[in-house]
Amino acid sequence: MTAHLKTFAKWIHQHRPFPLGQPMAKITMLSVGNHLEIERALTKQERNRILDAADQLLLVGGRSRDRHRHGGTQPPQRKSFRPYRNRAIIYTLIETGMRRAAITSLNLVDIDFDRRILAVMEKGGSVQPYPISRQGMAAIRDYLEHERKEDQEKWQSHALFLAASVSPHGDGRLNPKGINTVWNQVRDFAGVDKDKTPHSARHGMGVFIMEKTGNVAAVQRQLGHKNASFSLQYSRITNDELKRILDER
Repeated sequence: MTAHLKTFAKWIHQHRPFPLGQPMAKITMLSVGNHLEIERALTKQERNRILDAADQLLLVGGRSRDRHRHGGTQPPQRKSFRPYRNRAIIYTLIETGMRRAAITSLNLVDIDFDRRILAVMEKGGSVQPYPISRQGMAAIRDYLEHERKEDQEKWQSHALFLAASVSPHGDGRLNPKGINTVWNQVRDFAGVDKDKTPHSARHGMGVFIMEKTGNVAAVQRQLGHKNASFSLQYSRITNDELKRILDER
């Protein structure tokens, strides 16, 4: 819209100048820049590896790797470890494109299980509905069924994702640092590069929707962008993709 207005105002000003000067002359466009966010997006292969690692948390997460210490038997999980919660956090990040801070703001009442939508208060005070995949909603259901009740007895919190009841501090609601810790542990276990952060999952969702639909509005709707130019960047090509195309000539 801004680009059209600038062109239209310039054309009018050439034919019949505005008395106070061209009104759009000092209005600048919001530039995406040369450093594209999609360069940091989670790839399809990385997504699958991280989700596979999250699924394995139920079996191997939070256990000691020292088999001799436990006589060769499978060691018990740490009392503070929450495999179902951590798995659900990873699925929510990847299957919605939600920001890390939004994960911590999620409340149990924000979930519409029938419509598979998570509504969360975003920065700026607006409520953003995030549709989630069936697999993502199933991971949340598993967490609610197997773990949350135990921690809720202590915290009595509205937060969806709760800290372990053995934690001596806080009010039960996880903070962004805690989300980072969960992500980093699963990412490293999956063998994915350390430069892929929780926000890489958000960029990965933008790329995925653009590839599937070719619709900027669909990306804007899922990720809650106020300005469509942020969504438009996901239609651009990465340097690696460009080099691969050039090599195919």
